[in-house]
Amino acid sequence: MASGIVLVDKPWGLSSHSAVSGVRKALGTKKVGHAGTLDPAATGLLVMGVNAGTRLLTYLVGLDKAYTATLRLGYGTTTDDAEGERVDVSGADLKSCTDQAISEALTGFRGGIDQVPSTFSAIKVQGKRAYDLARSGQGVELASRRVTISLLELGTITRGDGWIDVELQVECSSGTYIRALARDIGRVLNVGGHLVSLRRTRVGPFPVEGTPGPADVLESQVISLADAAGMVMPTVELDHAAETDTSHGRPIRAEGWAEGVPLAALSQETGNLIAILEASGGRSRILMGVPPSER
Repeated sequence: MASGIVLVDKPWGLSSHSAVSGVRKALGTKKVGHAGTLDPAATGLLVMGVNAGTRLLTYLVGLDKAYTATLRLGYGTTTDDAEGERVDVSGADLKSCTDQAISEALTGFRGGIDQVPSTFSAIKVQGKRAYDLARSGQGVELASRRVTISLLELGTITRGDGWIDVELQVECSSGTYIRALARDIGRVLNVGGHLVSLRRTRVGPFPVEGTPGPADVLESQVISLADAAGMVMPTVELDHAAETDTSHGRPIRAEGWAEGVPLAALSQETGNLIAILEASGGRSRILMGVPPSER
């Protein structure tokens, strides 16, 4: 079984762990991992590593993400999504939520913002998951974190009895919680808000379009280590001597290479990924080696 990256379209109701199990079965290999979870109620792109590709995931987890989301205005929930208990806002008046008011409310969430993640998140607090603490009735206070929302576009607005659904297109940095974004937009409008649907459409350069479900992945759909690495970082080519030295863990000359960033070192002869390197002071340092048997 080849090593590399596989793109999967996770269906609604399936956990990310179950999606990994589906890919393991489809490809007949045990060594499969993912670069960032999706809640069971969310759908869309999961980027998975296969065999040696699991070690490449380190360089993919921090990629920016794109989503389509539906925000429901009118009330919040304890989990900031449709799974939680309803939380009404005193004095909430949906008549104030005109299309213009909703559009204007989005303005403050574009660019760099400080965001407090949802209490029901996987963030660890003193060694325990925040959602475990919250479910056990313990108070959870999470610190804000700086995130970047590079695109926040307003889509269709649908009005019902006591609620307004707002479609959003979001492009953001890794670590952004779309549930928290929905919550905070509802707070700005003073009517409450929560997330009712979420679909991840892109991770870095990897789109969801045309990707299979977890159980339908084929070996021919595995992106090679070299191609995947080359999509997310600069590449350098190694001649035979440099390839041999790198394969044996020895530093090589790296004059003119970008410094302080991961570099995909590819074989001039085969095009295979030999290692992930970092250049400093004109010499290389191995961040991740790929044994010949895994290339």
